Amino acid sequence: MAIPSSSPSIRPLDHSLYPKCPLLSHHSQVRPLPRFSPPSFRFGVRAASVVVLERDIFFQGSVTQPQETSEVELFACPVCFEQLIRKGPPGFNLPAIYRSGFKCNRCNKSYSSKNIYLDLTVTAGTKDYTEYQPARTELFRSPLVSFLYERGWRQNFNRSGFPGPDEEFKMAQEYFKPAEGGVLVDVSCGSGLFSRKFAKSGIYSRVIALDFSENMLRQCYDFIKNDNTILTTNLALVRADVSRLPFTSGSIDAVHAGAALHCWPSPSNAIAEITRILRSGGVFAGTTFLRIGSSTPEILRPFEQQRSLREYSYFVEEEIEDLCRTCGLINYTKKVQQSFIMFSAQKP
Repeated sequence: MAIPSSSPSIRPLDHSLYPKCPLLSHHSQVRPLPRFSPPSFRFGVRAASVVVLERDIFFQGSVTQPQETSEVELFACPVCFEQLIRKGPPGFNLPAIYRSGFKCNRCNKSYSSKNIYLDLTVTAGTKDYTEYQPARTELFRSPLVSFLYERGWRQNFNRSGFPGPDEEFKMAQEYFKPAEGGVLVDVSCGSGLFSRKFAKSGIYSRVIALDFSENMLRQCYDFIKNDNTILTTNLALVRADVSRLPFTSGSIDAVHAGAALHCWPSPSNAIAEITRILRSGGVFAGTTFLRIGSSTPEILRPFEQQRSLREYSYFVEEEIEDLCRTCGLINYTKKVQQSFIMFSAQKP
């Protein structure tokens, strides 16, 4: 790839400087929805926990005809968490989702796919306002970093004890056994390294690859479009903030966060949100870099602590467990290797 002469030269990647940053299931319960007048609504429940609109509804300034079925979808408005109404072709896959329009009945906000990913951020549709995140989050919105992530960047994680994507995927699958057949959200999915694996496994009814970085989602799409086995599977690409997830409470069976926790602007808000969207018995599993690993010599620990606090929100093992517990999760487990930790916890 040609790099403009004004761009800095690319040197071997140093993982210590730049580690990675962020439906209703068959278990879900559908709450009765109120009648409104005018216009009047009548809802009926059908399979897959989908609520079908049977009468006219105003959508994007026009009235749909009764035969043009609209559905209350898996997704929720990030402003008010009301379930979104979808107008478009049926099905949950890239072609169907991205030919659809979504609208919140409560706050009247509309959302679109922008051809590649469905933008469900609070700022979706803004024209003049721009919001920036901390540097460690903005770094992964860069086109160059997004391009390099699976082309050399992620491979450097093995220096810190990460066993590699294939082994990490197998470990996650063990944690997610209670969620088989349900809905899985891969938050801070990056270029979709694990999202694609979850979708291809065929184990989950729906898989959502979710990230705040537009360019990471574009990279994910570039990988997917060249693989026909994924293109038409039950996979959606969604742009969203991990601290304001666009799903109703108790609607998700599993949440995965690969090498992400240390990059979130507020890990406590993010885990609280993950707890909110998980159903009872749902599982949260993630990996991250530890601030002080089991193999870190005692004499170096103070220096490691100061270095990590300047760059990312690295944790010690006890902090991750305490954070999960404080956010209401139980059955915490972990596997540690050098500075690598994979942990899981469950919603009561």
